[in-house]
Amino acid sequence: MTGIPLPTGFRIELEPDARQLSGELWFGGSPARVLRLTPAGRAAFDALHAGPVASPAAGVLARRLTDAGFARPVPPAPAGPPDVTVVVPVHDRLDLVNRHLAALDGKHPVLVVDDASGDAAAVAAVAARYGARLVRRDVNGGPGAARNTALAHVTTDLVAFLDSDCVPTDGWVDRLAAHFADPLLAAIAPRVRPLAPDTLAGRYTRAAGSLDLGDRPARVAPGTRMSYVPTAALLVRRAALTSVAVDGAVFDPQLRVGEDVDLVWRLHAAGHRIRYAPDVQVDHHEPATWRGLLGRRARYGTSAAPLARRHPDALAPLVLHPWPTLTVAALLARRPVLATAAFGGAVASTLRLLRANDVPTANVVRATATAVEQTWLGCGRYSTQFAAPLVAALMVAGGPRRRGRRVALASLLFGPPLVAWARRRPKLDPVRYTAAAVADDIAYGAGVWAGCLKHRTTTPIRPAVATRALRVDPKGKR
Repeated sequence: MTGIPLPTGFRIELEPDARQLSGELWFGGSPARVLRLTPAGRAAFDALHAGPVASPAAGVLARRLTDAGFARPVPPAPAGPPDVTVVVPVHDRLDLVNRHLAALDGKHPVLVVDDASGDAAAVAAVAARYGARLVRRDVNGGPGAARNTALAHVTTDLVAFLDSDCVPTDGWVDRLAAHFADPLLAAIAPRVRPLAPDTLAGRYTRAAGSLDLGDRPARVAPGTRMSYVPTAALLVRRAALTSVAVDGAVFDPQLRVGEDVDLVWRLHAAGHRIRYAPDVQVDHHEPATWRGLLGRRARYGTSAAPLARRHPDALAPLVLHPWPTLTVAALLARRPVLATAAFGGAVASTLRLLRANDVPTANVVRATATAVEQTWLGCGRYSTQFAAPLVAALMVAGGPRRRGRRVALASLLFGPPLVAWARRRPKLDPVRYTAAAVADDIAYGAGVWAGCLKHRTTTPIRPAVATRALRVDPKGKR
């Protein structure tokens, strides 16, 4: 379905990191690539720059640019109100359910699924107070099973999944629904902003909440900078859900955690498009204590093993490219000559690739340095998540002669959160932010290890090796 053009009326906006190398060459995307435009492609690009899609050629190029991560689609104004049902899975937490339903704008029908709450009458009373339909499950099956139950009662074209601990903003459904003018779009997610108390755990969550995926729009696909979106708030085309159902179930009933990631990856594998639109936001209640926050992170981690069994090629905790990895390893081992040689090898291999395809070679050294930095940061988070006790033990072992090793190991443990703090400048001092981030990663890693032991697999902790860091379109390809 890659040849289906983006429909007439859509505009595109180039991503901030997309840049023109020459008249026919562009660099950017996710994963990074060099895109080559034919003369016809350049004409179509000029037309897209001047206005919305108005021809099949422009639509095909717009599709390719948005699929590759060079640009984001901007939909035309909708012709009318969307046909949507809002689905709210509920299990206890009546105070949040009440606040949630009170915040809905009343424009669309609401279906509450009571997933075997302890006080069924109280849930029914809250649903009736706000005019919501109610479906009761006698056995608790988790949010995925509750959503499956809801879908059997939904007939609208679109379904808005919204968890009971979310607080919606006005018009969030209508703004997202405009994107469904694209026939390939299956799902689109808003930004989920943390609604956290003014505790240390709450301040950290506001700075680095796991459900808040940032302020950059993106296509959602494994292996890109946005590999998944949560179903805490998600607008979906019902026909797309039906197309990926297994034995009548859209969400895998065996997954209590990670069922949203599984659905997104199945939609992607079926050829559908999924997007993230952070210009639309909903709020999400967050834990007030470290116990609640870290416990949730550990639960999230337990989903990695069952997801790896279902999608073995989509779940890599770390992707290593040979030359940058060798450079980082040499730097950590305090082998400057080897590090320089490895860095030179990375630069030389990139230069050969670019020259073989007639691509300008400016800024190759800077790009290689960025790749080395990203490899170091990735190795640091990987070490913290999956080997923090070992790293800590090695740091304290030995005498004064081990000072260099301690510095190297400390850079892996504390480097990534300190870099994140410097870039984000949250309302939290660097020491507390770093300690919280390390605890966050350790909790998630503990959950991953627990899942691996339970499911007898090491896939979620095995790094992947990529032999090509940059894709270059050959000559003659649009």
